Amino acid sequence: MGRTTRTSSTRWRLGRWRTGVAALALATAGGLLAGCSSDGKPTLTWYLNPDGQDTLNAIAQRCSTDDYDIQTRLLPTSATDQRVQLARRLAAEDDTTDLMNLDVAFVSEFANAGWLLQLPDDTISDDTLSGIASTVQWDDGVYAAPLWANTQVLWYRKSLAEQAGLDMSQPVTWKQVIDAADSVDGATVGVQGNKYEAYVVWINALIEGAGGQILSDPEAGKDAEVDLDTEAGKDAAAVIAQLAGSSAAQSDLSVSNEGTALAAMYGGPGEFMVNWTFVYKNYEPSDANDYSKDQFDDLGWARYPQTVAGEASKPPVGGIDVGVGAYTQYPEYAQEAAACITSVENQVQLAVDAGLMPATSSGYDAQELTDAYPADLLDLYRRSIEDAGPRPQSPFWATVSSAIQATWHSPADVDPDTTPEKSQDYVTQVLEGKALL
Repeated sequence: MGRTTRTSSTRWRLGRWRTGVAALALATAGGLLAGCSSDGKPTLTWYLNPDGQDTLNAIAQRCSTDDYDIQTRLLPTSATDQRVQLARRLAAEDDTTDLMNLDVAFVSEFANAGWLLQLPDDTISDDTLSGIASTVQWDDGVYAAPLWANTQVLWYRKSLAEQAGLDMSQPVTWKQVIDAADSVDGATVGVQGNKYEAYVVWINALIEGAGGQILSDPEAGKDAEVDLDTEAGKDAAAVIAQLAGSSAAQSDLSVSNEGTALAAMYGGPGEFMVNWTFVYKNYEPSDANDYSKDQFDDLGWARYPQTVAGEASKPPVGGIDVGVGAYTQYPEYAQEAAACITSVENQVQLAVDAGLMPATSSGYDAQELTDAYPADLLDLYRRSIEDAGPRPQSPFWATVSSAIQATWHSPADVDPDTTPEKSQDYVTQVLEGKALL
């Protein structure tokens, strides 16, 4: 948020959705035959998000052994729907949920609920990038294994930046980017503004980049201190309000997502766009798309924009962690499989095939990866993940996120003078059980 990253945004989204729905329909109609395969071996069921689907299926085959087989099942496209489906299964103590791909934002919730097996401490090491390592830890334990680490960078047309007079060799602010796009007729800024988790990813990155945080003590759960009504919250709201009120706002801002933002890069003068690491492979010319070499050569990348001039940005961190279900019939096999699935070798393969970057530093040094990506882009990815501002690791993050979406959406309604205060009051009341979502 497999992802067919070399197609246009429309084909990418529809293809993923149709594939996921078809697979889920078959699983529902036929039932999930977990436990034993046709040859009598135990079968582990691994629930996948649709990203990198073909590569993940191949990993499942490679990590199957003489002792067990691994079968895959697709989850819905959105992280929120993935969470709901897995939570329902685990709340019902489903013993066929052996392995699962979890969005990094939800590991703490699942661990706190007792739905994940605790994994060995050496599941993470000095080789694990710090930005992703923090996402699998809860209450002094490790509850998932990092599979890939995602981050956002600023993608842009080099010709657009030159036309707008924006020096991309230096750190840029959101205001500079919006003003630059505003100065060129037809140029835009692409973001994720729909009412979903990625919109909160943007809000969180803006607040973190201004030196703030959404929750100051997320481990306190429902008693966490909400810190939205702060200068950092107002700085974040000011960026959203500036973009929404400018000619640089894309016409679908309030429903925009990672896929819709792609289309504007080569329309007219182009765009500046914050988006995940898959973008490079999306635009790289191949048999699967019709982008030209000249277009691809015009693609530039830079560090995530600063919220406040002079203060280092805190890029978003996303990705997938692999958890082992607490009710699995085969805990030892499932833990062994999780270790295989998340090996450095498999992380590198996901990066080369699908643009899903490694969760380990050594993965970035692999020859296959350095052959597939420019050195400066790989360095940007790695530094962005290391310097990232993760979303709060709260067992109630889904609730907090939904409450923020309710008060910050639509982007056109965001007001730095009122939105942070209203949002803080509402999130606090929801956590205290005094208001309903």
